[in-house]
Amino acid sequence: METNKRYPWVVVALLWGVALLNYMDRQMLATMRPSIQVDIAELHSATNFGYLMAVFLWIYGLMSPVSGIFADKFNRKWIIVGSLFVWSGVTFAMGYATHFQQLYWLRAIMGVSEALYIPAALSLIADFHSDKSRSLAIGIHMTGLYMGQALGGFGATVAATYSWQSAFHSFGLIGMVYALVLVLFLREKKDARITAGMHASGNTGSSVWENLRELLSNVSFWIILVYFTVVSIPGWAVKNWLPTLFSDNLHIDMVQAGPLSTITIAAASFLGVIAGGLLSDRWSQKNPKGRIFTSAIGLFLTIPSLLLIGFGHSLVHVITAAFCFGFGYGMFDANNMPILCQFVSPKNRATGYGLMNMAGVFAGALITNLLGRSMDAGNLGRDFAMLAGVVLIILCIQLYFLRPKANTIPD
Repeated sequence: METNKRYPWVVVALLWGVALLNYMDRQMLATMRPSIQVDIAELHSATNFGYLMAVFLWIYGLMSPVSGIFADKFNRKWIIVGSLFVWSGVTFAMGYATHFQQLYWLRAIMGVSEALYIPAALSLIADFHSDKSRSLAIGIHMTGLYMGQALGGFGATVAATYSWQSAFHSFGLIGMVYALVLVLFLREKKDARITAGMHASGNTGSSVWENLRELLSNVSFWIILVYFTVVSIPGWAVKNWLPTLFSDNLHIDMVQAGPLSTITIAAASFLGVIAGGLLSDRWSQKNPKGRIFTSAIGLFLTIPSLLLIGFGHSLVHVITAAFCFGFGYGMFDANNMPILCQFVSPKNRATGYGLMNMAGVFAGALITNLLGRSMDAGNLGRDFAMLAGVVLIILCIQLYFLRPKANTIPD
């Protein structure tokens, strides 16, 4: 099956479903709070609910580098299967929770299990796809994350129609069954792992410390890490605070502002990753900097978008800005792993992306907290607009310092 030219796209299709479940299962809790707090009184407290959401992010961030190391050392198929099965089992178990502490610890376990997925999945897709299709393949996979985020709201629909317990049980069971589908059809990219020095036992010959030393001595990787981290700041700002800003700037109720903002961003990002993937794959065949230029175009689109999001007060301005931001950020999302492949060898790619994921999540936690204070001070729109300057600076750094010599780095 691995020799079949279609199988790399089968891998994308299989992992697209996992990506959807990854974001949907983590997002459901936020949408079902009103239903759950009827039975678990502690969730009436916004502070307690904040603890519940934060424990996932902190553990997810801390686990991301470890997950990357695992993915570079061991069979990625079984990491992905195990990750999906565990977090789906956790989702199923949350339907039996009767106390806040039970939800808290289950949420923490979910942070560990979900963190294992992204580095393994992206490095597997990158290995299966050549330079001609790598960005498009990863971009299509990213649409699964966007779709999962959007579908997370249906947890609230199931909770309202039946019960919140039924929602957790249903989606958890779907994930566990899908893990069995992966057991049957997902394959490791054996030749890539052999190239990276994998022994028959399943782990690579070089030590973790040797691989880390090689990765962390790579100046280009540090530039990519800083670039990814800084760009994650407006990404998380939009994800966490755009509905509030829509509500305030357009003077509409959150019932309308929430779906309007999230659907606009999700739809635009969906289109952006496809367009960015297609453009990047074609451009990179003529110029090794084609992926970097494509990512830069996407980031450039976010600069006027952030200004309009911050200062716009008409529906047309704000919707246009949100769509432009989502489209540009999608182009950026589709090219992060492909750009990493131009500077980092296959044996270190998952570790590299794991470190990037950790830094991005922690940056998101920081900006979410800072913008909360900004909101209380009445400066949310102004501070959103100021993020445009941050993006412009890091965009110039990226274009100047990242100078790949080839489309991929062999081991």
